Amino acid sequence: MKSETKLQLPKDGWKGLVENFGADASAGFVVFLLAMPLSLGIAKASDFPPIMGLVTAIIGGILVSLISGSLLTIKGPAAGLIVVVAGSVAEFGGGDTGWKLALGAMVVAGLVQILFGVFKLGKLADIFPLSAIHGMLAAIGIIIIVKQIPVLLDVNPELYKGMSIVGMIKSIPTFFANFDPRATMIGVYSLAIMLGWPYLKDFKLGKIPAPLMVLIVAIPSELAMDFAHTEPPYALLHIGNLVENVKYNADFSGIAQTGTFIKYVIMFALVGTLESLLTVKAIDLSDPFKRKSNNDKDLIAIGVGNTVSAFLGGLPMISEVARSSANVTNGAKTRWANFFHGFFILVFVLVATPVIELIPNAALAAMLITVGIKLAHPKEFVNTFKIGKEQLAIFLVTIAFTIFEDLLIGIGAGIVLKMFLHLINGTPINSFFKAPTVVSFNNNEYLVEIDKAAIFSNFMGIKRKLEEIPAGFNVTIDLKNTKLVDHSVMENLHHFQHEYEENGGQVRIIGLENHKPVSDHKLASRKLIQS
Repeated sequence: MKSETKLQLPKDGWKGLVENFGADASAGFVVFLLAMPLSLGIAKASDFPPIMGLVTAIIGGILVSLISGSLLTIKGPAAGLIVVVAGSVAEFGGGDTGWKLALGAMVVAGLVQILFGVFKLGKLADIFPLSAIHGMLAAIGIIIIVKQIPVLLDVNPELYKGMSIVGMIKSIPTFFANFDPRATMIGVYSLAIMLGWPYLKDFKLGKIPAPLMVLIVAIPSELAMDFAHTEPPYALLHIGNLVENVKYNADFSGIAQTGTFIKYVIMFALVGTLESLLTVKAIDLSDPFKRKSNNDKDLIAIGVGNTVSAFLGGLPMISEVARSSANVTNGAKTRWANFFHGFFILVFVLVATPVIELIPNAALAAMLITVGIKLAHPKEFVNTFKIGKEQLAIFLVTIAFTIFEDLLIGIGAGIVLKMFLHLINGTPINSFFKAPTVVSFNNNEYLVEIDKAAIFSNFMGIKRKLEEIPAGFNVTIDLKNTKLVDHSVMENLHHFQHEYEENGGQVRIIGLENHKPVSDHKLASRKLIQS
């Protein structure tokens, strides 16, 4: 009886609201405390009006939660898109004009995401090499850190306005030479709180979300130092009135700059979709009820949210990993936790705007630098190297091209290098996009035989065959006829095995006895030893 109760799934819809009101409202409140300052910081770092970060979170919570295909993810503005959003504003002319023209591209990108879902492209993340995706995220982390250093130091924005990321890296000594001691002090101890808080998780104080603790310390500090009268206007956050700012803001005349417009439509749709799908996959694995999200439905919901958000002036949203993880950790049961997070933000911004405008920008910069450190943490480099030297090469090439060129060229360079390495390792050209895969059924068991090569660019076809196998059987995946099985496929097969076995089946992966792994890592690429 005990195990039956454990497996009882929470109800969805209106019945779920009544059944799980306490758990979902509580989790949503904690996520609201986490999301509000981060949403403000992400919008400001993206060169959007800060209040638009809250608009995005409100839409992502109140609207998107009702139609999403994922029950536990939190929808809102993403630090991982700061680089793309700020780049679009700059390329469309900067300031108010650049913001509104960027919104036009975001509306179209939202419609593209809806089409991704309609045409069932929720498997899109599977066709990108994981090392290139992680390289892209690490590069974004480095860029966030570099761009927030002068904000943390409260340097006059005129000193770095319009500067490229490479130029900002070169100017870091100049930023330190021009720092504001009092605002920097708040920034430094805000950063210390953000970085040190995970070490207090076993103490009662550590239960308070780190961003909230930063505000609890930073706001009284700036009030004591009277920033409103003693510091330049750029030291404090200014958001204005929600009702006055939320109107039709998108401008589609940027389509005249055809190349720029298409480039950013692709980047918003592609990067946002990849980040969302990766988050949904991660949160599904941590769902205590082992529910599986509908990726295609979730993409449609995010596309709808992004379209509405962009029309009104908001940022693009994704399923955000840190907020979603906090949602699960704090006991959320259904989609209503996401709804409550958006609802609490709406109420707070309507009644407490003056409190929000007491936040020092240096404190917000500290929060974003922490996000950047997580994305580009040294352990990401170490883990990638452990998987294989070729994975580290792809990872580093993606980072370099993203920093020196842009994000789209960066991930493209990583993919090109990956394909080149596959050619060197003997992958037949005719198997780059299709792996001959035969599924047979004998003695109540399924046998899946994969031929030629199993690599990132042909895995969607393999995955389609795997997903057609009914739950609850013994499945053997035979790779003996492959010349190469790359890291992305090894990891995806591992995920398939985990999910299939959660539903009562058994999976064996065989045929790799004559393949040599490129490293000691269990998910390293395997290359056939030529006899």
